[in-house]
Amino acid sequence: MASAATSTQELNTFSEYGWREANSDEQQRASPEYQEEYQTLPPADSGKDAYIFLAACIMLEAMVWGLPFAFGVFQEYYDNEEAFANQGGSASIGTTESGIMYFASPFVAITLQRWPQYRRHASCCGLVIMVLSLVAASFCNSIAGLIGTQGVMYAIGGLILYFPVMSLITEWFVQRRGLAFGIMWAGTGLAGTVLPFLLQWLLNSYGYRTTLRVWAIVIALFTTPSLYFIRPRLPITHANNFRPIEVSFLKHLPFWLFQTGNILQSFGYFLPTLYIPSFATSLGLPSFVGPLALALFNVAFTLGAVLIGFLVDRFHVSVAILTCTLGQMLSIFIFWGLASSQAMLYVFALTFGCFGGAFSCTWSGCAREMQRREKHETVDVSVVVALMGAGKGIGAVISGPLSERLLAIDSWEGTVGGGYGSGYGVLVVFTGICATLGGTACVGRLLRLI
Repeated sequence: MASAATSTQELNTFSEYGWREANSDEQQRASPEYQEEYQTLPPADSGKDAYIFLAACIMLEAMVWGLPFAFGVFQEYYDNEEAFANQGGSASIGTTESGIMYFASPFVAITLQRWPQYRRHASCCGLVIMVLSLVAASFCNSIAGLIGTQGVMYAIGGLILYFPVMSLITEWFVQRRGLAFGIMWAGTGLAGTVLPFLLQWLLNSYGYRTTLRVWAIVIALFTTPSLYFIRPRLPITHANNFRPIEVSFLKHLPFWLFQTGNILQSFGYFLPTLYIPSFATSLGLPSFVGPLALALFNVAFTLGAVLIGFLVDRFHVSVAILTCTLGQMLSIFIFWGLASSQAMLYVFALTFGCFGGAFSCTWSGCAREMQRREKHETVDVSVVVALMGAGKGIGAVISGPLSERLLAIDSWEGTVGGGYGSGYGVLVVFTGICATLGGTACVGRLLRLI
């Protein structure tokens, strides 16, 4: 039986996330069965159940996002594969895949907030769609077909599979929420550390058809047991199914300062991971350099996600945003712009992975700031995070076609040294400018607008 102090803390947890029942539900709340269930809830922020839940989230994160974050290996393969070489537009597969998963996330988050009893069912359906998308992609013979399957269909399945977790992690972690989000998102980095090498070996040895089918099997085998441990911590009552959705924060400037910086940063964020393999090739570096750089990016992302999550829990979110912005500027303008060797490219991958990759870990801090400023108990963290994800999705969808045009107009090749003269110079500068503008919220904080 939980102590009185614990019961008070649990009541605050219910209130914070909008789980307060309506007056018409008073009799249900007063029932002995409900009180017994309420007082025996597993603890938040610690304990076996919370840690097992977080471990399952890490596995789910790795399975859903590992492929999009390692898409640069696929892109290089598709560009050189005879069946696709003359079609163009391969970059749009990856950006469409990531963009839809980000951009459509608010619709899923709001739907699941409205009907939380269907969260686990949604995840199971999403897994089926995601596996079928990769199998369907393995039969495609055109870039358009791959965009529809590996891009759009995979994104829809991944979205439905993944985002129910966003509404559950806030139940299991309250005081350490930023760190929990950071650790969960680090699962992408863990997958990305191994996946570029595995994908390149499979693509070179067996082709894209077998590679896609193998990865479909891997996702099914590793995700299915994880779903068993991803479950609600708080009881779902009849009133939960019809609680109002609080979006009043959309009327105020602070949210839009956060969102503006988020969108601007996203225009350049996806480009390094898309073009690192081909950039390494343009420098005449060995074939293993591109996948190794992607792996180092993901190793650094894993560490950066934990670091930024730690900062979000202990300081105002603008401190974490400023840390990410300065780190990105250094990594892009100096390490990528002057890269002409393996060592410098690896340094860029590590620094950009740490600070650029972890930028999304500031979203939970943005959500907390909205709750504090609005003084509204029903501001849902998952909805705020999903809206920030939608902003990032705008950059993901646009950056693919835009990057191809930037490469086409690059006139610096051979005129300057390092990365600036590699044929990717305009892309480097554009990415750096976007990273700099990602610090918009820091200016707002300086002007006392946040």
